[in-house]
Amino acid sequence: MGIEGADFREPAGEPAMLPPDSVSWRVFRNPVTMYIGGIAAVLLELGEPRVRHGVWDHSSFKRDPAGRLRRTGLAAMITVYGARSQFEALAARVRRMHARVQGETDDGRFYAANDPELLLWVQATASWAFLEAYSRYAAPLGQVERDRYYAEARPGAALYGVEAPPANEAGMQALMARIRPQLEPSPVLDELIAILGTADILPLPLRPLQRLGVRAAVDLLPSVMRGQLGLTGHRLRRHERALLGLLAKGAGRFELPSSPARQAAARLANVRRCGPAGLATS
Repeated sequence: MGIEGADFREPAGEPAMLPPDSVSWRVFRNPVTMYIGGIAAVLLELGEPRVRHGVWDHSSFKRDPAGRLRRTGLAAMITVYGARSQFEALAARVRRMHARVQGETDDGRFYAANDPELLLWVQATASWAFLEAYSRYAAPLGQVERDRYYAEARPGAALYGVEAPPANEAGMQALMARIRPQLEPSPVLDELIAILGTADILPLPLRPLQRLGVRAAVDLLPSVMRGQLGLTGHRLRRHERALLGLLAKGAGRFELPSSPARQAAARLANVRRCGPAGLATS
């Protein structure tokens, strides 16, 4: 089954990469903070020039940002909530796609999507951004939970081909300090922000919230990186942060039955009713 047809209820009883009591299950089930964090991660990724060329020149982000965001978000959901076999198939597909992506930056530097450093930056910035958005707007997490969250991401990252992802928050901060000198401003970042503010991602009546979410993503970035990327004009006001906090907390309380987390919980509940081969047991 392709990613567009992902069904988190199948196969019955098959576990995910992570258990339901993991910090990742809690963080990834909030759609408001996942939206904000997802955009913040893309901004950090595209701030690295080799990643920027790999994404902007070889993907559908520019011509179909809404579709690309949906596919990227669904891949994140599969990473945490999908049955392990479903996630393994997705990771293999992504590795095959990365093997075909390579080229040169404007200043002549070679890049390849399966470069270990670039893979690490993409994986780690996504982890960081989802965690920071959740902790800022949904519920703050303590140091033990934050470190556990990073450790939980390592087995899944390995299947994507990522070598030595951060094992804790200190490791993440060290990586950001190491990569930060490579980040640079680009017209692509401004173009991306404009596209994400107007693309058909949310229904038209909710489009102001969509633009607010994009600004929140910029606001989420560390101030030194925000300045280095030239993204200094998108800060949130206090009442806007408060509104996003209310939306994120509300999303956490009123989860749809069709959400990946709820479907995955139903899949795991079937282990009590099904045998190893999926047959009903008495």
